[in-house]
Amino acid sequence: MTGWQRTVLHVDLDAFFASVEQRDDPSLRGKPVLVGGSAERGVVAAASYEARRYGVHSAMPMAVALRRCPQAVVVRHSMGRYAEASRAFFAILDHFSPLVEPLSLDEAFLDLTGSERLLGDARTVAQTIKDRVRAELSLVVSVGVASTKFLAKIASDIDKPDGLCVVEPDRVESFLHPLPVSRLWGVGAVTQDKLHQMGLRTIGDVARYPSSVLSARLGKSMGAHLSALASGYDPRPVERPGKPVSIGHEETFEVDLGRKSDIAAVLLGQADRVAARLRRADLRARVVQLKIKYADFRLLTRRRSLADATVDGGVIGAVAVAMLGELEVAENRGKAYAVRLCGVSLSGLEDREGPRQLTLGEPRQQQGEQLGDALDRIHARFGEGVVKRAVLVPRGPGDGRGGDKRGDD
Repeated sequence: MTGWQRTVLHVDLDAFFASVEQRDDPSLRGKPVLVGGSAERGVVAAASYEARRYGVHSAMPMAVALRRCPQAVVVRHSMGRYAEASRAFFAILDHFSPLVEPLSLDEAFLDLTGSERLLGDARTVAQTIKDRVRAELSLVVSVGVASTKFLAKIASDIDKPDGLCVVEPDRVESFLHPLPVSRLWGVGAVTQDKLHQMGLRTIGDVARYPSSVLSARLGKSMGAHLSALASGYDPRPVERPGKPVSIGHEETFEVDLGRKSDIAAVLLGQADRVAARLRRADLRARVVQLKIKYADFRLLTRRRSLADATVDGGVIGAVAVAMLGELEVAENRGKAYAVRLCGVSLSGLEDREGPRQLTLGEPRQQQGEQLGDALDRIHARFGEGVVKRAVLVPRGPGDGRGGDKRGDD
């Protein structure tokens, strides 16, 4: 791919969460593995390829997944290990291009346009990425190579797992047109049904259909969008991510929590997590938001602005717990007020090293931030969770702490 053609890679770690679990626990290798919550209320966050053979997929209720594959091994989330593997994955990608656009923890676009002389052709680069990920992380990736993001993403998915598919410019139609319309970005179940009613079942059918008629049936914007994609046209550039608008973490519990002390313990742990993400992004936050969902699915949110932006998990946790104190829970209002989900999110983000107003509490604030930095270094070296707040450590069975009641972690 030379000249004016772009060279775009889509790199996707195969069955990421489940693969990390199988990598780290040899007893799980070759077995159907489901990552997620309990059978009663959880959903499948990831399924190994051994489990997918039984029709199990992510976002499926765990109870349904276990009916389809009763021999599956269910494993709780370990977000610390997934985040660590993700950071190592992106560190590898950064060696090949300054233009890396993350889509999630386990997939990204790379723009290699103009780098052939330095790195070799795109297929060689893709194979090198695959080899490095396997050698350094003991994980498997699939890679798609094409002239657009849309084509590259389809190509990476076409031969999973451990695939490598290159779509040359002269075979875009032969690659794309036989595929079902569901492969087009933006086509969900409703739009797919409409296209089928119009007699359009493949991407080639859409490409040959008059764009004006398609727009009349689906709306001008959607019609033009699908016509362009069906012809292989996708001008969107690969872009490095900008500063996030918010950072948050929430958890759904296997058993509803009824005591404020239990909920508060969870909030403190969440506050530490979002604070660590702030520090990794070199940001600080000025607004803390609390999210609570009750057993009857009522949703409440509270937010509070801080006098000074912070990266201190202790400050964030104290504010979240204070807002919790303003709400009713089951211990004084009955089962309807039991909490099934809670979360902490941060907004009003600004650069950590930017100007800030000095306050009388500055020394204490600096101590809190320095403690957070020290914890980050410990976790980077020894893994997430080796140091945690005492309130998050269960004392024993039935002690009421949030630590033994939380779901996906």
